[in-house]
Amino acid sequence: MNSSEDTTPLWEKEEKQYEFSGHPLKITTFKGAYLGVSGFVWEPGLVLCRYFEDEKINFTGKKMIELGSGTGIVGILAALLGGDVTLTDRPYVLKQIEYNVTANIPPSSRHRSKISALAWGTDQNNYPSDFDLILGSDIVYNPAHFVDLLQTLRHLCNEQTIVYMCSNMTARDGATNFHQEMLPGQFNCELIHISGNNNIYKLTKKKELPEAE
Repeated sequence: MNSSEDTTPLWEKEEKQYEFSGHPLKITTFKGAYLGVSGFVWEPGLVLCRYFEDEKINFTGKKMIELGSGTGIVGILAALLGGDVTLTDRPYVLKQIEYNVTANIPPSSRHRSKISALAWGTDQNNYPSDFDLILGSDIVYNPAHFVDLLQTLRHLCNEQTIVYMCSNMTARDGATNFHQEMLPGQFNCELIHISGNNNIYKLTKKKELPEAE
C-alpha cells in the first residue's frame, strides 16, 4: 500500500486520462479539497505537453523545476521524458501532486521526481539557481502575484537556464502585460508556439551588466 493512498483524506476524486509521447497518464483532481485553481487540468498545461510531444523533446540528464504544478501533469511528463524534476506548489496542493506522481511515475524512475512547497516571492531562496529548465503552465493569471513570480524566476535562473512558459493570453487578467511588458526587461523572450489562445514562450535570463566603477 503506498503512502499517498494511506494518508489522502476521503475527498471525491475525479480521474481523467491523457497520453503524450507514448506515456499514458491518469491525472486525478481532489474535489472538495479547496484547492482553487490547482484543482483543475488547465488547457495551457495540455498545450505544453503536446509541444514536448510534437518536438520529440528528451529531458534526460536535465535538472528541472516546475512552478505552480497543480495536478503535476507537466512535471510528471517531464520526468517520464527523462528529467530530474522538482514539482512545486503551495503546501496544501502537494498531496494532490504526490498522488499523481505515485500513479504515473514507475517506482524505478521515482527517484527523479521531488515534490516541494514553493510560495513565490517567499520560498525561492530555499532553492538553488542551477536548474537547466524551468516549467510553468497557466501560472500567469493574477497581477497581484506577478512581482513575486518574477522575483522567483530571477532567483532560480542562471544565464544557461531555459524557461518554458505557456499562458492563456485572453482569459487571464494581465497575461499580455506580463509577457510583453514585464518579462522583457529581465528575460529574453521568444514566442515559440501558439495554440488557440495559448502561447508558449521560451525565456532565458538576460546577462547582468557589470556595475560602473
